[in-house]
Amino acid sequence: MILVINALGDADHLAALRERIDLLEWRDGRATAGATAREVKRNLQAAMGTSAGRRMQDELLPLIAENAVVKAAAQPRRISPLIISKTGVDGQYGAHVDNPLMGRGAARLRTDISFTLFLTPPDEYDGGELVVHAAGMSQEMKGEAGHLVLYPSTSIHEVRPVTRGERIVCVGWIESLIADQGRREMLFELENLRTSLRQKLPLQSAELLTLDKTIANLLRMWAHA
Repeated sequence: MILVINALGDADHLAALRERIDLLEWRDGRATAGATAREVKRNLQAAMGTSAGRRMQDELLPLIAENAVVKAAAQPRRISPLIISKTGVDGQYGAHVDNPLMGRGAARLRTDISFTLFLTPPDEYDGGELVVHAAGMSQEMKGEAGHLVLYPSTSIHEVRPVTRGERIVCVGWIESLIADQGRREMLFELENLRTSLRQKLPLQSAELLTLDKTIANLLRMWAHA
């Protein structure tokens, strides 16, 4: 399942983020790639340990973690530290698959879902499309600033070469309470159904109570808390 979510639609907030991006320090992005991905990765990444980097982390992580659609679709258990990536002319990230496990010790997580939050408008750069290859098809995305793309970490994906301007995004990974992708999709469909029915039926209706019970019991069966 690939989802595009309008996670940040406030133009003033986006403008303020752009000003804070200008304060970031940049390093070679290959430092955080695995051995295979390092060979196809050509970008810069923000130093997130600086005061400007920590501020971006503190600002963007709650925006992603508390998004209602992210909660329903991903069932997050843990979210990785964020990465701010900048790809300029001739930069790209060739076809690769994300590491199945990231971090160390207590911070170690399983990568179930990858996400990309676009921070620059698509008309500011050419190329730089996110391409996800899955199940015999490829989906190409170049989101508006503030749009968040969720896609399976199990898929092969790439960022096409940038030929003009700069592409700046925030990326990260989610370990879900529900490890199985098919089960996550089923719960997401049920959550969407519940949202729709709540607009039409009393909250204490037999139909909604039955749906509430079913979702709760499926979570009990499948969740790894």
